[in-house]
Parts: sequence; structure tokens; C-alpha cells
Amino acid sequence: MAKTKHGTLSSRAVGKLRVHKDTVFWDRELTGFGVRVYPTGSKVYIAQARGPEGPKRVAVGRHGVINADEARKRAAHIIARIKAGEEAVPKPMKPVCGPTVAELCARYMEEYVSVRCKPGTAALYRSVIDRHVLPALGRLPIAALSRAQVAEFHQGLYETPGVANMALRVLSSMYRLAAGWGMVPEGASNPCKALVKYPERRRERFLTDSEFTRLGEALDEAEARCGASASAVAAIRLLALTGCRRSEILGLRREDVALEAGELRLPDSKTGARAVALPPQAVELLAGLLGAHDGPWVIPGRKPGTRLANVDEAWRTIRKRAGLEGVRLHDLRHSYASRALALGEALPVIGKLLGHSRLETTARYAHLARDSAKEAADRVAASIEEYLLQG
Repeated sequence: MAKTKHGTLSSRAVGKLRVHKDTVFWDRELTGFGVRVYPTGSKVYIAQARGPEGPKRVAVGRHGVINADEARKRAAHIIARIKAGEEAVPKPMKPVCGPTVAELCARYMEEYVSVRCKPGTAALYRSVIDRHVLPALGRLPIAALSRAQVAEFHQGLYETPGVANMALRVLSSMYRLAAGWGMVPEGASNPCKALVKYPERRRERFLTDSEFTRLGEALDEAEARCGASASAVAAIRLLALTGCRRSEILGLRREDVALEAGELRLPDSKTGARAVALPPQAVELLAGLLGAHDGPWVIPGRKPGTRLANVDEAWRTIRKRAGLEGVRLHDLRHSYASRALALGEALPVIGKLLGHSRLETTARYAHLARDSAKEAADRVAASIEEYLLQG
């Protein structure tokens, strides 16, 4: 016989339930509504009431297929029907057939992602699909996918809001393409539409003057003691001096560097082809790199003709030596932007330096401009007040 417990049933609460033996959890809000949890992890919502012919218990639906709110609404109708002496279980719906979510995922990766997306983005989408979308929704027919099911899926990933929102974006993108490919009925509503994404806290870390000094010392030391490869140290210096993305620096080819013009000419950055203005320090560094070898890649790997794949290990060593634990390599790009703002550069100019395609992306740094203006205002007012007090 199953144990019984009481509590308020919500999708989040039900999702966390784990038992060693069959247990029924009853809802405090609606008498007769509950969920039966099995040691296997399966969870079935139930409705129970006493009718003219005695008590009846009916399965409402499986958790994950419907959410707690929908199950509670169905249970309320079932309980009312039982008490009225009517048939508790409605007639089964006609099963929906057609292509499954798994088939859509395969076509999405093959015909869209592999053609339209860069390798890094494609790998991210593949990971989200393989680890989250397919296990939860892969067997369902696309046409049967409901908003409640997608909401339940999204809610199940609440502990990792970034992943949850990414999975929702990928699923929504796939469904839009499914409509164009004729895999769902014409005019079908996207089940991802209007679902509220989790708030994501952007990590913004900006290096101070003293931190930049410590970083420079750690880079010099790594280079002198061979604590990291010369290629890795050069790549990190270029990231700090240019504000470029990691992929842009590590993917630099010899023909992308125009030393005389003082710029990088990137044919395929994240936002398309763009030119990067180079400061004299970066020009000197690049000239040294290009003169040290004759390979096709500016930042060479260990084997001739290859490029440096990543600088993660070198960065961990260098940032530890500099006392910058927790600082990400991408924070050098944020620091470049913050330094430009502190020097009075306008947001559109900074957006061009960083290669942003939209001003809205650069606007995330606007609060730094306000902070700089406030500091300037304080300094000016303090200076004026000093003379006012002399009067």
C-alpha cells in the first residue's frame, strides 16, 4: 500500500519529489487531487472522490506530459463528475501522428545549423538538443507538442536558467522551420510562443589599473620562465590590447593582418566581415609573431602548419599568478570596453571597436558611462566648492 503525504502541488515541487516506495502526495488546495510517485521516478497525477456507487480513483495524466496546474483543473472536473455520478474518464483523444521532435532535431541540425551556423554555435546547439531536448521531448509528434509540455520542459531546467532559455530558443527556432518544411499543420501556433524566459544575470568583471599591472607582470613572468607557450601569451596580450573575441584572435590567418594599414581584416567574425583598428603595441606584437614563422596561422600551434586551439590552461596559470582568480578570458573584452568609456569614447565608437552589429549590444556598458560622468561631476563640484569656501 502506498504511503500518503500532504502539501501544495506545483510543477516545481512535483519535479523535486523522490521516493523509495510508492507514495501519494495529496494537494492541500483541492481535496481529492494528488500525485502518485514511484521509485522509478515516474509521477502520475490522480483524482479521487466518492460518488453514488462509492469511491473512485482516476489517473489524470503523467507529470512531464501535463503540468500541475493543468492536472489540477482536469482533476476538479473529474471529481465533480464522480460526485455527480457521471462517467469520470472522458473519451480518449484521437492520437496525433506525424514526424517526431527527434526527426525535426535531425533535420534542423543537418539542413539549418550545419549550413547557417558557425562551428562553435553548432556544437552548442547539438549539446542542448542531445542533452535536453531529445531525452524529454524526442518521441513526441511535433504536431502534438503543447505549450504546457514546453512550459514543463523549460521549468524542469530552472536550476540552470541559461541552459533553460537556450533550449527554449532552439526549440522555438526548430518549430518555426518545421512550419516551413510542412512538418506541422499550416497555421499551427508555436508552443514556445509567449513563454517567459528566466532572468539571466550577466557577469560583468572589469580589471582595475592595479589588476592590469599584475596581469602584465604575470605575462612577462610566464614568457620568461616558459610557464606558458609564447603563442598563448601573445594571444592573451592581443585580447587585452584589441578587445577582440577569442575566436577572432585564435583564428587569425596571415592574410588577415594588414600591418601597414594598422588593422586586422576579419572575413568571418561573429557579426560578419569587419576591420579591427590596431594600436601600435598590437602592430609590434603581430609583426614579431609573423616574422617568427612562415605558417598560415598568426598564432601557431605546436605542430607546424597548425593554429593554437585554445589558451584555457595558460590563462588559468597566468590569472592565478596575477591573483585574478575567477576572471574569465572574455572579461578582457569587457575591460577594454570599460576602459574606452572611462576615457570618454562614445558608445557607437566602442561598438565599432568591439564589432557589435547593434548599438543595443554596446548599450549594456552605458551604466559605466554614467558612473564615469558621476565621478567627473563629483571632481568638478569639489573643485568649485574649494574656491567657494575661500570667499
